[in-house]
Amino acid sequence: MRPRCVALLLFSAGLHGQSTPVSRACDRACLESFVDQYMDALIAHDPKKLPLTPRLKMTENGQRLEPGDGFWRTATAKGTYRLFVDDPEQSTVAFLGTMREAGIPVAVAIRMKVANGQIPEIETFVVRNQEAAANLEKLGASTPSSAPKASRQELTRTVDLYFAGLEKNDGRGNYPFADDCNRFENGRQTTNNPNLRMASLFATAPAGPGRGGRGAPPPPPPDPSDAARLGCKEQFQSGYFHFVTRVRDRRVVSVDADRGLVFAFVFYDYAAGKSRAYKLADGQEVTNGPPRPWTWERAEVIQIDTGKIRQIQAIMEQVPYGMLSGW
Repeated sequence: MRPRCVALLLFSAGLHGQSTPVSRACDRACLESFVDQYMDALIAHDPKKLPLTPRLKMTENGQRLEPGDGFWRTATAKGTYRLFVDDPEQSTVAFLGTMREAGIPVAVAIRMKVANGQIPEIETFVVRNQEAAANLEKLGASTPSSAPKASRQELTRTVDLYFAGLEKNDGRGNYPFADDCNRFENGRQTTNNPNLRMASLFATAPAGPGRGGRGAPPPPPPDPSDAARLGCKEQFQSGYFHFVTRVRDRRVVSVDADRGLVFAFVFYDYAAGKSRAYKLADGQEVTNGPPRPWTWERAEVIQIDTGKIRQIQAIMEQVPYGMLSGW
């Protein structure tokens, strides 16, 4: 049974007998159907399959593109990982999942605005990392359980505390994490994971055209003292992330209050140089972070329960240092 879409244009009699458009809200099923329509249009390489407004604004990985360009030319299929953050109040939907590009798995984040049965805004973030897409699909289809309902303001405040605590992290902030919180980045669990080295996150980008070199160095072996073994709150309390210079262009783009989900686009800047050397909260002197200036472009889905973050699901890709979002 197809989802019922209620983003319809109705008409009522206006002055002088003229018809005046009256809009209805697009509910959860309606919003999600627009994302599927968009992915179907991408796969068909045909923007005419979508009800786009004449003044559509569309970006891909921060770059303003015209419909039919970029990922429109190369998308070939949907993937199996699907996580929606529906915001009927704002007529916005955000999606984190997987697709295929020229047959190769990719991770994608999509944010779409719906107005009167048309689409005025599309934001797409394609993470061309086959391992990340495979990791997500191993997690299976995501169906988060309902959390006690909180207000939009409460949810966004919790997310702001999270980002503020990460920037130049010193271990002394207000860190709103549940005891059982976990974070996944490109499908890898980066908390409570003694088999991961945090440094490996900065050694995954292979050399390619224009990058030079012979490819990324192999990831370092697991280290029992690495921060990846800690939980979300313990990592922040340790001051480990002090090398994160800026958490900027923080945009909460969709809030699903019924399920306690917040979808955000954000950039993490690492200035490198002297900022890599610092003291942890316990006074230990360490050197961490990438050895050169580095920016992650990220899409994050944050699950919040009673004011505490239960899970963070993020996809990310290295972009030119200091790059802007295009929004």
